[in-house]
Amino acid sequence: MIDPDKPQPRVMVVDDNEDAAVSLSFLLASAGFKVATAFSGPAAIEQAEAFKPHAYVLDINMPEMSGYELARRLRDMHPDQPPIFATVTAFSDDSHLTQAVDAGFDLHFTKPANPSEVAEQLEDALREYGRLSAVALAN
Repeated sequence: MIDPDKPQPRVMVVDDNEDAAVSLSFLLASAGFKVATAFSGPAAIEQAEAFKPHAYVLDINMPEMSGYELARRLRDMHPDQPPIFATVTAFSDDSHLTQAVDAGFDLHFTKPANPSEVAEQLEDALREYGRLSAVALAN
């Protein structure tokens, strides 16, 4: 759990299934993250510039723009210090995992994902990549 006395890392959850996105967002916020939610790739890109997430949790199978394409575009927006990217998807086959790695995903969760596990692994990844210390500097 994120230390409540320290700045909150920002996470954006993107899923076209609004119930899934809102539920995961609520649970991540309860774990101490500051969370923004988007229901499409274009909406996420629009919100990302102002919100400046330290991590993204993306569904893969979305209309308009896949999670793979969205991850590539969001990563291009942060060339100096890319955020952590996690996928939460029903896809679990090897070809999906290869595509996820190629698109730059750091973490993979299969639906239905355990929200506590997502929060814990996001926090660990942020810490491992030095992003938690950067959170304090960026807030």
